[in-house]
Amino acid sequence: MLRINKLTDYAVVLLVYMVKAGGRHSAQQVAGETGIPMPTVAKILKTLTREGLVVSTRGVSGGYGLGRGAEQITVADIVQAVEGPIALTSCVDESPDGCGIGNLCPMNGHWNRVNGAVYRALSDVTLADMASDPLPFVPRTVTVA
Repeated sequence: MLRINKLTDYAVVLLVYMVKAGGRHSAQQVAGETGIPMPTVAKILKTLTREGLVVSTRGVSGGYGLGRGAEQITVADIVQAVEGPIALTSCVDESPDGCGIGNLCPMNGHWNRVNGAVYRALSDVTLADMASDPLPFVPRTVTVA
């Protein structure tokens, strides 16, 4: 099963909270409202700030706020900020941890298509979409022939 890690899931929760609540928030306030432990909130906010998805302002009216509009932040942006490049295999990874036989592998280039499709799918969903109220559950009608 393909899964995002827990920190990425928490990052989405924090960002959705920020969208719905609006304005600036202290890390303590975000932790209290979301139920995510303070050390985890601090770590995620630091990462999101470094990546420009969140801005930090000091002072009495300071706190954390979105770095750009919720419509401009995609799920792909969030995943990449927390987890790094979106890639399902090490085939496309240029780092020393990559597979190392790229030019000899018969799959060379094929995984890029899959990774691109996953990236495009994650880019199609914005933070604004994630923060919108979910559609009500409507059960399918089953017809029996």
